[in-house]
Amino acid sequence: MNIQQLEYILAVEEHGSFSKAAESRFISQPALSMMVQKLEDELDIKIFDRSKQPIIPTDAGEPVLEQARVVLREISRLYEITRQQREMISGELSIGIIPTLAPYLLPLFLKSFLEKYPPVHLKIYEHTTETIVEKLKKGQLDAGLLVTPLPQAFLNETPLFYESFYVYAHDEFAKNYLLPEDINPDELWLLEEGHCLRSQILNLCELRKKSNAQLEFEAGSIDTLIKMVDHQSGVTIVPELATLTLSKEQRKRLRPFAPPVPVREVSLVTHRDFVKKSLIEALRQEVLASLPKLAVKAGEGERVEIGKG
Repeated sequence: MNIQQLEYILAVEEHGSFSKAAESRFISQPALSMMVQKLEDELDIKIFDRSKQPIIPTDAGEPVLEQARVVLREISRLYEITRQQREMISGELSIGIIPTLAPYLLPLFLKSFLEKYPPVHLKIYEHTTETIVEKLKKGQLDAGLLVTPLPQAFLNETPLFYESFYVYAHDEFAKNYLLPEDINPDELWLLEEGHCLRSQILNLCELRKKSNAQLEFEAGSIDTLIKMVDHQSGVTIVPELATLTLSKEQRKRLRPFAPPVPVREVSLVTHRDFVKKSLIEALRQEVLASLPKLAVKAGEGERVEIGKG
């Protein structure tokens, strides 16, 4: 048994395919299949059910895969200890980020982080919260930039900042500061199912959107929501970072909520057994240093729960 074999079986689990796993590890499929077969022979079990498509772990294989994750985390811990002793910030860091954060947060810190830490190989993936949490559980990601709190006990959450919500409306409101009940649900544009921002807005407005309107549309991005308001009328709700890229004319359509301002908590999330602590701390500091002055500081706003959407 060797480290490579453990990496290979986790790659097969992640991709559900020997060919895709081999491609991800930059080896031939026959070589990877042979290494996995040797491990199965050594353990005298079948780790994978090859009759399924995609390939899935067997009942006997599940605990083997879980232990492989533990072993590889402990090996990473050894490397982390030596890096800390040399006071080096280096290595690979894989991060998942949700789509409602990625286009607004990444440009703020990415360039400065890479320039400051050239030995770090950064891998960034845009996924939904559900996918990122699952990949953190399986050790397929090192960290996530997510909206919290999350209910999973195996996660550690380090809050980074709180950003307030704003109403973005085509038509004027009579009031300068709005309450959630001021919003007509039949005029509200929402993201599609699967986005945590959608469930936050539904919780904020205490509604489950029902509409008899001629047009019903659920967007895949905040930018699409904004364009729908611009060209189709209606109203949407956007987080503060998304407002920073609006034009001068578009900013006239923003309306703040009345205090206590509803906010979402953005955190750096890792597995509780995560070992690359120096890398994560460097990332945390760079994100915080890059943030604009947000309107709401921790504890001053009313956090909107994510809910189930």
